[in-house]
Amino acid sequence: MNRIDQLFATKQNNILSVYFTAGFPQLNSTLSVLEALQAKGVDMVEIGVPFSDPLADGPVIQKSSHIAIQNGMNLRLLFSQLKDVRERIHIPLVLMTYFNPVLVFGFEEFCKQCAEVGIDGLIIPDLPFAEYEQTYKAITDKYGLHMAMLITPQTTEERIRQIDKFTNGFIYMVSSASTTGAKDRFSEEQVSYFERIDAMQLSNPRLIGFGISNNTTLQSAFSHARGAIVGSKYVQLLGSEESIDKSVDALFDALGL
Repeated sequence: MNRIDQLFATKQNNILSVYFTAGFPQLNSTLSVLEALQAKGVDMVEIGVPFSDPLADGPVIQKSSHIAIQNGMNLRLLFSQLKDVRERIHIPLVLMTYFNPVLVFGFEEFCKQCAEVGIDGLIIPDLPFAEYEQTYKAITDKYGLHMAMLITPQTTEERIRQIDKFTNGFIYMVSSASTTGAKDRFSEEQVSYFERIDAMQLSNPRLIGFGISNNTTLQSAFSHARGAIVGSKYVQLLGSEESIDKSVDALFDALGL
């Protein structure tokens, strides 16, 4: 069974997934970050592949991506770093990347490499759902990879139900139509969106991301979905704290955990 499925089968609520950019703050810090997050009790980790034009990301993650590229991070190097990751990391791992680097790498070769190193799922924000369904789903299925699609407050019910039908693992609920970044609290409009999607009774579990940075936003996400994804807040701490371990401790302090 895919580790993502195992997670959702064994933990019913308050799932915490954390994003970081591979190659940031140092080129070779990827495994150390994974180990620190796992040791602290994070349920799942989203490894970001740095890209020169990360359209869905706010300034914090954009900056980390720029630094990681300057450090020399790329897909081939990341796969090399992850070669023996499953000897030490047992929690689900999701690779988040934009579509262009995957096309350059070769989509099937990319999926093959993901499966070989133990990646469980993919997030490709700029991969159109129709293209995924028609062309790429068969390949991800072949290699046992779950594709998590993003939905926003503007996504139609028809499209959400299509995504629910043709993807697996989980649905990534973007809290707003803006880019990633920390928020103090969710607005009434955002909470109404969470409640609307909850009422749809989708088959796939949902995680809420974008804007989760404190206990208020975390608990709101926990109460309206199976869990939360924290990105910008952790990347900011990863770049400012004096050690990786302290960055994880600071994250848990900020989230009130």
